[in-house]
Amino acid sequence: MNPPLFRLEPGRSALLISFPHSGMFIPEPLRARLTPVAQGVPDTDWHVPKLYEACKDLGATLLVAEYSRYVVDLNRPADGAPLYPGQAETGVCPTRTFADQPLYHEAAPGAEEVQQRVRDYWLPYHRKLAELIDGIRTDHGHCILWDAHSIRSEVPLFFEGRLPDLNVGTADGRSCSRTRMQCVMQALEAQRRFSVVANGRFKGGYITRHYGAPSRGVDAIQLEIAQSAYMDEARPQLFDPAKAADLAALLHRLLAAVIKV
Repeated sequence: MNPPLFRLEPGRSALLISFPHSGMFIPEPLRARLTPVAQGVPDTDWHVPKLYEACKDLGATLLVAEYSRYVVDLNRPADGAPLYPGQAETGVCPTRTFADQPLYHEAAPGAEEVQQRVRDYWLPYHRKLAELIDGIRTDHGHCILWDAHSIRSEVPLFFEGRLPDLNVGTADGRSCSRTRMQCVMQALEAQRRFSVVANGRFKGGYITRHYGAPSRGVDAIQLEIAQSAYMDEARPQLFDPAKAADLAALLHRLLAAVIKV
């Protein structure tokens, strides 16, 4: 039996945390079409919901995707438009891994199949996300949309060298108010454990860019975390709470401060 498309944990504050890439489920017969490498879903945002688990005591609402980004990428435009023109990236229905390996044994999905997946998987998530944003704005007068991600610290296909630990994206300041962004950066730059950059290689994906509207009371921020900051990248399936503890504590302090702005 297939799981639901996403898990929703309602909160009570203005904070909404989205986890579009943490899902690992791939339905049959799609799984049978994938290579053995792809069946291991190596490009998952491993264990990210666990990093934010304590943030539920801040009243955060959590929306967690259950299906793999190999089924459909919830943080890409449904029409396949590029987020980073001229740079390597994966589409709404990826055909290659981040290591540039093929996902499929034979033919990749065609246009009709892609659109069907958008209807079946992409649209329900975004309808729920939009509904939650509107509800939070009604209740609180504003919404803080935090898009939670992680990625391997070294992915030559996308960037040179090693990624900073914490990569904040606000579409170059368009998706979030200056005041809240200043709060985020002050909190992150006050610590020395993790390296930080704002609007570097990762400026925020579709979710940040589409829903962020500071003039209408929606501040959207993406945080892309280098997985080396909290896990053993050589054994991604294993979660080590002790290794992740410092980062989880920082995220809690950070979001506690962001809510107060």
